[in-house]
Amino acid sequence: MSLTNKPVLDAQNISVVFGGLVAVNDVSFAIPEGSIVSLIGPNGAGKTTFFNVLTGLYQPTSGQVIFDDKDITGLSPNKIAAGGVARTFQNIRLFGMMTAQENVMVAMHSHMKAGVFATTFKTKKQRQEESEARDFAQELLDFVGVGETTHEYARNLSYGDQRRLEVARALALRPKVLLLDEPTAGMNPNESAQFVEFVHRLRSERAVSILLIEHDMSVVMQVSERITVLDQGEKIAEGSPTEIKNNPRVIEAYLGKSGSEASQNVN
Repeated sequence: MSLTNKPVLDAQNISVVFGGLVAVNDVSFAIPEGSIVSLIGPNGAGKTTFFNVLTGLYQPTSGQVIFDDKDITGLSPNKIAAGGVARTFQNIRLFGMMTAQENVMVAMHSHMKAGVFATTFKTKKQRQEESEARDFAQELLDFVGVGETTHEYARNLSYGDQRRLEVARALALRPKVLLLDEPTAGMNPNESAQFVEFVHRLRSERAVSILLIEHDMSVVMQVSERITVLDQGEKIAEGSPTEIKNNPRVIEAYLGKSGSEASQNVN
């Protein structure tokens, strides 16, 4: 998938106010088509709130979200997901008593065309569609590296495999944009390194643009083509990994003023 300057998802002047608390303050952010970008910031910076606006879980107090040249501001999460913006969650949200295959197939519901009659009476068309859905689910499980867990209950999978299963379920929506919320949380260094390789393969082989919220700065610096930094609800920096790593405002946001000065003295 080639990188272009055209934004596939463009959040314009987003603000979110809860009561008297300004969680996000006039933040604009674009995901270029075919890109891998990251949204970072210290705890409480507004990252998850902004993420939730992009996926319809929160409605912005002001601003708009444009996806694929369409205004999706105010649409429900299921409509946004069905339209091509899929996500994972910081806290894994799988159906524990369903198999890996069933978890992936659940996400395909919005794309399946068999009606109530066909489903009730198991018509030939419905059986064919279900067979194709199972094949696609297996393809996705194989792609993310958990193909051997097809018939295992999700709750019995390892933490890392549950993370991969959640990505497979998101891919079942055939998204144009995939939002990954803390995807390496709980992973060891070796698993995180494998994830970096996986994200690049995900972009190239599944033709999706990718946005990450991620605390592991090693992962962020290796995988991102562009990084946006939030602090206290405001965008304080945006640029390449090298630019962000050397930005005094970013260093101060993470380390505090004294830490920023110490870092600059060391450099």
